[in-house]
Amino acid sequence: MMLSRWGGLLAAGFIFTVESHAAELDQVVADAIKPVMAQYAIPGMAVGIIHHGETHLFSYGVASVASHKPVTGATLFEIGSVSKTFAATLASYAAVTGKLSLSDSPGHYLTELQGSKLDAVSLINLGTHTPGGFPLQLPGDIATNADLTAYFKAWQPAYAPGITRTYANPSVALLGLVAAKSLGQDYTQLVQGKLLPALGLTHTYLTVPKAERANYAEGYTEDGTPTRMGSSVIAPEAYGIRTNAGDLTRWVAANIGLLKLDSDIEHAVVATHTGYYRLGAMTQDLIWEQYRDPVALSDLVEGNSSKISQHPNEVEAINPPLPPQSDVLINKTGSTNGFSTYVAFVPQQKLGIVLLANKEVPSAARVTAAYMILTALSREDRK
Repeated sequence: MMLSRWGGLLAAGFIFTVESHAAELDQVVADAIKPVMAQYAIPGMAVGIIHHGETHLFSYGVASVASHKPVTGATLFEIGSVSKTFAATLASYAAVTGKLSLSDSPGHYLTELQGSKLDAVSLINLGTHTPGGFPLQLPGDIATNADLTAYFKAWQPAYAPGITRTYANPSVALLGLVAAKSLGQDYTQLVQGKLLPALGLTHTYLTVPKAERANYAEGYTEDGTPTRMGSSVIAPEAYGIRTNAGDLTRWVAANIGLLKLDSDIEHAVVATHTGYYRLGAMTQDLIWEQYRDPVALSDLVEGNSSKISQHPNEVEAINPPLPPQSDVLINKTGSTNGFSTYVAFVPQQKLGIVLLANKEVPSAARVTAAYMILTALSREDRK
């Protein structure tokens, strides 16, 4: 990531020397993270960085205020909507292996939805938040799979497909359900039994096993109330993954080509970086969001703001779709009521970062902290 005008101002005090790389890296990360923790009273954070092909992990604070148990490399965090990138990858895998076409409608695979308004919607629309106006959250009275099917059958769009981006959990959940149906298994079984093992993610869970529960951090709401994710019929596909910093950093490594993977899995991961729509400086991939490098901090903050995630925005279709690019910054935020996550990487530079916090943190604060660190690393690389 090259320095933009914003990056030059932010990174002025964060310059490496080759001789003290490790110590300076520790300092750069601490200088970016500790002020955010202090400002928002975040009990604990974990950071993962990929630089020069090497992974560096950092832990700060506590996983639980009550027990004072420190955050470690084993600490599990809820990653919220970063979970959607796994749903997108499963759909991409189904496409790569010929089990589905992303241009098909959901009813092609879930026949109970045939004849509904979803017949006009493609799987690409579901994975790019452009089907026509799903709400951010599923209505609270949807408690069973039967309820969910009835909800999708009765859905009425507010916009034509492919015109307006409305960030939503239900539509991405539907993408995951279709992918699972095309592959002939339950979504959770496919992710935990196929996708995660294929990626070498050994401490990433949709259901936290008993042996790992002691590593599961306590989350905290904005006012400091302890909380963890509740159950929901769409949680697995939309926001249900828990993982640690090492595994989430490995997920970044997979996305920038640093891992030796099964060919179909590798192609599926890369294909999720295809660009389908433009919204300002942001290109909407299959769940992932990308920006041409160098990118200004102001563009990243706006692209991850509530203006984009909580309101409808007109988009411009990219025809033909933009093939996966290397000279871009790709990112995704995620949050639950008590956890916040940010993931960003630059494939061309084999550079990436993950931030995990056990409290609600504004996206601008996460993005800015990560940008400061990435800018410092990029500055070192150009020396």
